[in-house]
Amino acid sequence: MKLITFAVPCYNSAAYMDHCIQTLLAAGDEAEIILVDDGSSDNTPAIADRYAEDYPGIIKVIHQPNGGHGEGVNQGIRNATGLYYKVVDSDDWLDVVALKRVMDKLREFSQMEQPVDLMICNYVYEHVADNTRNIVRYKGVFPENRIFGWEEMGHWKPSQYLLMHSVIYRTQLLKDSGMELPKHTFYVDNIFVYQPLPLVKTIYYMNEDLYRYFIGRDDQSVHESVMIKRVDQQVRVTKHMIDSTNLEEVRSHSLKLFRYMNRYLSMMLMISHVFLLLDGSKEAGKKRKEMWQYLKEQNPKAYRRMKFRSLSASTNLPGPLMLGAYRIAQKIYKFN
Repeated sequence: MKLITFAVPCYNSAAYMDHCIQTLLAAGDEAEIILVDDGSSDNTPAIADRYAEDYPGIIKVIHQPNGGHGEGVNQGIRNATGLYYKVVDSDDWLDVVALKRVMDKLREFSQMEQPVDLMICNYVYEHVADNTRNIVRYKGVFPENRIFGWEEMGHWKPSQYLLMHSVIYRTQLLKDSGMELPKHTFYVDNIFVYQPLPLVKTIYYMNEDLYRYFIGRDDQSVHESVMIKRVDQQVRVTKHMIDSTNLEEVRSHSLKLFRYMNRYLSMMLMISHVFLLLDGSKEAGKKRKEMWQYLKEQNPKAYRRMKFRSLSASTNLPGPLMLGAYRIAQKIYKFN
């Protein structure tokens, strides 16, 4: 068994995938790198095959018909042989110095009778537009350099959420969660860092800036204009998250995890609501009402919390005020 599997979904990634792969190779032969070519039409398949030939004990390639980012992640999970699993998008990369420290710690976990379920590290927004960086750390949220559980979580700042960039799951836990990310859908990384959490019992936080998240291309999925065009997919992911987890059951096992997951779902509802507002069409207005009605029908208790007491209660503000608040947050946190 390998120590870790890195899954790299690739779609027309020829211009930048080399940098990503080279940083992952720094993990050595204890790592497995699965390059999932998602029906690319450029030179991505040939580049992936070349790497598999050059590093046959480390790199595997899966060529599949286009299924979207989520199906790339699914394929990685299905074929992973590593004890741990991490997704690295083909335009992002890992810090090689931090990666070596992380590998050392994962090696320690592998010797345990019950290896740690979830490792968390920091991630860095690399903004191409103004050549700046924004580091998201979890100092103050989690204890550092020791194993802990959800009840030891501290206070979350508005900018702090677990994203796909910050997590390394134990692979079997992902398989046990039954998570299947929807095909041809963007923003499924939110499902990835939400649905498996109730199965996580042991956590370890390393205050290392491991993941480098490239942000700023005009065609990137988190660019505002792209998100408006794909708002239906954002809503689809939000509904999937509503269906995936019984928050009341989570509450009965861990109040702190419940509060975090409630906050995360509230954020997703707010994002969907904001981008439907930005769309501005009558059809988008109907979709806003339908989304909230869906939550009300699926989970009346969650609806009352989200609509009136959680972060997403801000969606009750008039549209111009809501969008003004969004613009302020966008300038402060530079999330797209």
